[in-house]
Amino acid sequence: MVEVGLFDGLKRRRGAGKPGTLRSASDADLRHLEGWAAARRGVEAFVEPRTTVTETTVVLIAHDGEWTRRRIGSLDAAQQFGRKQSIPVYEVAKVGYPQRMREYTQRRKRQQS
Repeated sequence: MVEVGLFDGLKRRRGAGKPGTLRSASDADLRHLEGWAAARRGVEAFVEPRTTVTETTVVLIAHDGEWTRRRIGSLDAAQQFGRKQSIPVYEVAKVGYPQRMREYTQRRKRQQS
């Protein structure tokens, strides 16, 4: 007889690793960022520091405020990504998010209502 716990399926769906372990940046994350940046103009990168619940992330923001967020290995990895893509990289903790990002998010919310 095999015992199955009530939440065993949930644990498997969350992915590999121990509970409380943060997922690291993956190749898929990097490919998404590269493709997203290549398909838009005026892209800038804003690095968000690691927290207790999330690894270091980067938010790419296009000229019109459209944005995407993915994990990235570190601030150094984000800066290397920025050099490779020829886009500026900023630390959110130092400069904040640009107004165009907030305006884009507000427009999207109004459109969905």
